[in-house]
Amino acid sequence: MLHVTYSETAKMTSNSAKRVQKHRLTLRDAGLRPIQIWVPNIHSTEFLEECRSQSALVAKADRADKELMSFIDLALNDLDGL
Repeated sequence: MLHVTYSETAKMTSNSAKRVQKHRLTLRDAGLRPIQIWVPNIHSTEFLEECRSQSALVAKADRADKELMSFIDLALNDLDGL
């Protein structure tokens, strides 16, 4: 004997899928097309390490740039006068 149960979850998934399909068709009708892009995982330890490494390189370069430091000092002095 075969027993099949009807699931509310299946109905919601079906309704959700229909809404998504309708939304995508509306966007296509507006002249848009879907694309997929990949971005870095900002939660990975490798990403955090790379951010720290690049930030340290920028900070080191900024400290070595005497003209930049002079410009920043002048800008800060201007702000202090306000």
